[in-house]
Amino acid sequence: MMQYKGWEGFVPGKWCDDEVEVRDFIQRNYAPYDGDASFLAPATEATKKLWEIVCDLSKKEREAGGVLNADTKIVSTLTSHGAGYLDKDLEKIVGLQTDEPFKRSLQPFGGIRMSEGALEMYGYKLDEGVKEIFTKYRKTHNEGVFDVYTPEMRAARSAHILTGLPDAYGRGRIVGDYRRVALYGVDYLIRKKEEDKLGMRGEMTPEKVRNREEVADQIKALKALKEMAAIYGCDISKPAETAQEAIQALYFGYLGAVKDQNGAAMSIGRTSTFLDIYIERDLAKGLITEEQAQEFIDHFVMKLRIVKFMRTKEYNELFSGDPTWVTEVIGGMGVDGRSLVTKNSFRILHTLDNLGPAPEPNLTVLWSKRLPIAFKRYCAEISIRTSSIQYESDDLMRPEMGDDYCIACCVSCMRVGKDMQFFGARANLAKCLLYAINGGKDEMMKDKKTGKPMQVSPEFMPITSDDALDFNEVTAKFENMMKWLAELYVNTLNVIHYMHDKYCYEALEMALHDTKVGRFFATGIAGLSCAADSLSAIKYAKVYPVRNEDGIVVDFRIEGDFPKYGNNDDRADELAVWLLKTFMKKVKSHYTYRGSLPTTSILTITSNVVYGKKTGNTPDGRRAGTPLAPGANPMHGRDSNGALASLESVAKLPYDYSRDGISNTFSITPSSLGREDD
Repeated sequence: MMQYKGWEGFVPGKWCDDEVEVRDFIQRNYAPYDGDASFLAPATEATKKLWEIVCDLSKKEREAGGVLNADTKIVSTLTSHGAGYLDKDLEKIVGLQTDEPFKRSLQPFGGIRMSEGALEMYGYKLDEGVKEIFTKYRKTHNEGVFDVYTPEMRAARSAHILTGLPDAYGRGRIVGDYRRVALYGVDYLIRKKEEDKLGMRGEMTPEKVRNREEVADQIKALKALKEMAAIYGCDISKPAETAQEAIQALYFGYLGAVKDQNGAAMSIGRTSTFLDIYIERDLAKGLITEEQAQEFIDHFVMKLRIVKFMRTKEYNELFSGDPTWVTEVIGGMGVDGRSLVTKNSFRILHTLDNLGPAPEPNLTVLWSKRLPIAFKRYCAEISIRTSSIQYESDDLMRPEMGDDYCIACCVSCMRVGKDMQFFGARANLAKCLLYAINGGKDEMMKDKKTGKPMQVSPEFMPITSDDALDFNEVTAKFENMMKWLAELYVNTLNVIHYMHDKYCYEALEMALHDTKVGRFFATGIAGLSCAADSLSAIKYAKVYPVRNEDGIVVDFRIEGDFPKYGNNDDRADELAVWLLKTFMKKVKSHYTYRGSLPTTSILTITSNVVYGKKTGNTPDGRRAGTPLAPGANPMHGRDSNGALASLESVAKLPYDYSRDGISNTFSITPSSLGREDD
């Protein structure tokens, strides 16, 4: 068994027996906490002053139109910039993406056109030398993708039946186990990767050659991470010896990831219980006070709040703002029955008081009926005050994923450091239904050459009758169209992820994973409730097609009423279940990149607004251009039987068919959470 000074006082186990096993370390060393929030400390003066700086910079950024400063010349790498600070004398956790706060980095490996376009939108000009390199000499992920795209893929993308594809930006949703940097130090991690590479011998198949190259890149990334920390005067070669060092090393791991990649979601993982072990050790030794412990966490979270990427306005419109989805999961239960709530679970939520509410980091409580009552009460109090906590069902995910999983983005779960995800955006099933009715012709887009409705799919037989739509005929055509869409979707994602691995590989993030990693192939569904209600209208009411001069069905006339999804009515809810199962079965029938496991999410975040703009009138009465419902939500205003009935409808969607997560955006008045204490 190896031994380091940073490991003194910890219970040994498999984690320190020449293996990388962070979960084993946590299980042997953490202290569950059943108490209340009375121990929490307010913000220190240093925290208040630093937060004033951040707030002032945020104000200036808004006044500048959304971007305060941007690098136009230096391509971001782990070591591309010198040290940057908010206030060096006050910061207990240091490190910025560039050499200045709020200065956005230049990350062209995903696509030079996006980098150039984003800069121009905010009044900046890309350096001509950089542009020349990434157009003449260095191929980008985006260029590789569009070299391989078929005309059909391009058409589906333009028509928004495939939406939000990560073909021009970093795919994200890969969560490095940043805890490893603190627990093991970088030298240890490099040695383990070198051993893994040595073991890749024998016949040099394409896969083995690729694996060896990727591990070599991972080793280089870890060495660069050490150099990055040294810029700030920190040595992360060995295990952290104090709580402050542990938080700093962990943050450096994450900082390296966001300097290297501008992924669509850059979650931080599951860190609070891990860090509690170090904090409790220092508290027991008298090295720090509770005020200092809270200060470390406040400064850590402050840094996570100011992670920023240079995006186009179209990207920001798609995701309604400037999100990074720095998701941190908190709490949950262990498989042994112990709660994983610690004092640090309280501390990280307490930042919402000390720093004020914020969307980043995306603080996500893993909810279980068995969580300590004091913690559940505290979560409710914070939710009422800030509306800034996301909740996920630990009881649903734990049996599948164990007790050391995290959330990538909003709802996608994976084991920390053991699994990664090939992110795949969403297929628009509401629009797919319209294609089924119109034989694959787009209801809104015209062919630029002919001026006629664009044929996106191969020519299918449309519905030709002007009588009321026949449910059996529609569902048969819809199923065929879903078959086409699923195949196109998977093939498109296979192209995207091949090219991303080739031209924009996440070397550091993957260096903080096991070399033999589990891979998920994440698809997604948009417009589920709209499509379900449309099928319900066709089945239980009378829906007559209305055609334009080209014979395309562009509207519908409805006679009678029909059950709506979101009211705990099996007639409508079973149609939503049928849609999910049918589409996912068709996705699973195809080859997925690198043998990855196909999953799907019912998740749109806020992009349901943009998808709705590209979707015509639907048989449920929704008007063209109006938003689709977010995620698995009922269509707006149609859940008329109360909150519980709405939730019951969503709960019928089978998790086995949506392992990438089911999102339900739900607003509730504080008083509905329970009566006030006497």
